[in-house]
Amino acid sequence: MPSPFPGMDPWLERSMIFPDLHNRLIIGLSEVLNPLLQPNYFAISANRVWIETGKTREPDISVYHDDRATENQQPNALSATSLVESGLLMLDAEEEETREEMYLEIRSGDGDRLVTAVEILSLANKSSPAGRAEYQKKQKEYLRGGVNLVEIDLLRGGIHTTFVSKNQLGKHAVCDYHLCITLASGEKCYVTPIRLEDRLPPVYIPLEDTVKPVRVELQPIFDRCYDAMPYARLAKYAEQYPDPPLSAEQRTWAHRILEESRLL
Repeated sequence: MPSPFPGMDPWLERSMIFPDLHNRLIIGLSEVLNPLLQPNYFAISANRVWIETGKTREPDISVYHDDRATENQQPNALSATSLVESGLLMLDAEEEETREEMYLEIRSGDGDRLVTAVEILSLANKSSPAGRAEYQKKQKEYLRGGVNLVEIDLLRGGIHTTFVSKNQLGKHAVCDYHLCITLASGEKCYVTPIRLEDRLPPVYIPLEDTVKPVRVELQPIFDRCYDAMPYARLAKYAEQYPDPPLSAEQRTWAHRILEESRLL
């Protein structure tokens, strides 16, 4: 079924759904771009890998307290306090997890030169310290290497991460999402602000200085992703609210659309 919203669906920003949408949008962009780029360029997906370090969530062995213990039973002598008093060093328990993230490369016809990178910002790019640091490192590498950068931010939450500064964007637009194009020179950012109520705009893919940018319609790609997947069922429109929350005005607007679509 088609998406009930004219543009981005805020219910799809949840961590259960957005990673899948993220990857499908990148593949969809690649499929649309390649016929437009031939014969001098091509689009191909690539993966960025980093290590995420965090607190351990599940131990290998669990020890549970027995509620039937009597008053005569002594408490466990190896408490946290006694361990420290015994001279043991107390450190945070952490685990390392390998993370992968898909993005799109536009390369010259023979494949030996990266011309443009297309990034759809992920939850990790905006919320995870390690993911954001890795992404910002890659941003700088692109521009230092003479690579154009196209960033698509379809997440309202998290820390502002695209190359345009938050202050610059805020001075010129009030938006929920945005596109940011930074040419290889790195001197200017070309931004398309997007409100929740807006249809997703076209994306312009810059190539080389003497070549006209390629225009791709983003909304039909999003619509195909929504139509192909059970997002309407996973979104649980009647049971859950978007995360982050909508404003009061946006809630009224979204509620009306969902009612008209018989999803409430």
